[in-house]
Amino acid sequence: MVFHRAAEAGPRDIYQAGIRLVPALSRWLRLAMSRAGPLVPFCGDLPAIAEYIPARHSDLEMVSIRGLALAVRVWGKMDAPRIVMLHGGRDSSITFQFLVDELAGEWQVIAPDWRGHGESAWAAGNYWFQDYIADLDALLEHYSPDQPVCLIGHSLGGNVANVYSGVRPHRISRLVSLDGFGIPPDDPSSAPERISTWLDAVRSVQSSRSYPDLLAAVERLEHAHPRLDPARLVFLARHWVVANEDGGFRWRFDPKHWISFPTVHHFADWAACFARVTAPVLWLASENTHSTEFIADRLRHFPVARFERLADTGHNLHHDAPAAVARMIEAFLG
Repeated sequence: MVFHRAAEAGPRDIYQAGIRLVPALSRWLRLAMSRAGPLVPFCGDLPAIAEYIPARHSDLEMVSIRGLALAVRVWGKMDAPRIVMLHGGRDSSITFQFLVDELAGEWQVIAPDWRGHGESAWAAGNYWFQDYIADLDALLEHYSPDQPVCLIGHSLGGNVANVYSGVRPHRISRLVSLDGFGIPPDDPSSAPERISTWLDAVRSVQSSRSYPDLLAAVERLEHAHPRLDPARLVFLARHWVVANEDGGFRWRFDPKHWISFPTVHHFADWAACFARVTAPVLWLASENTHSTEFIADRLRHFPVARFERLADTGHNLHHDAPAAVARMIEAFLG
């Protein structure tokens, strides 16, 4: 069963009263006020900051998948060609807003919040890589039971997409991975220590860090995403945090996602999946990700695949260069 929420709000009334310049925030305000957009009040007497206005608005649906309520963000019309986008770890579907806004064509973009992320329900136990694969399989059965889809994933989402496309090759027409190229194989001798570390972590899960106000969360995002302007940082922060009972804010994901998997990674398992992919594959790499040699060694396991690297981008290349990423994706889709 699907429950529909209202579409994302459009431009809001401009917040004009109570703007108070704080010297430490003057750079933020100069940049924010220089860009068109609504002004979003922060908490208490903190100043207002201009926020990014989406060009394309989305609906958020709640879908029951494998016993959990998963939030699924949908842009575009039902009769448009379909793209499924999968976000990375400790992220959410709204991460693709800038990319969707830069798409030249008319597409229906479907992007779930993974279990324990964003608006989706948290799992009672721990999270496993195979859970994401099973959730994706169920989501495709729900949204596109009869037609293959173009699948795009970032980071964790890209790794899920790469593996799934070899497990269910008939379900995928095109595959794009954004900085999701797997990890180097683990040394089997590390297994005891990895399991011990995991046991300690699950025994006492740490709470997510709390920020006193939204501006503090924005400043944290600025450190992690130095190429983004304040308007986009504010937009992401507003979607990525949720209010605590103490009046502060925390990130909108289950803190168990900070816990590393206890399993030892064997790339040979993934290589076997890559070899069964029948869809054309495009890997887009950020400037500072794995070496070209590492990527080429992984990519050779796909029957038909290529990769390109985008200059002046960090791991979230769909944030740093959304127009370039959109052009490359649409050129690949044909």
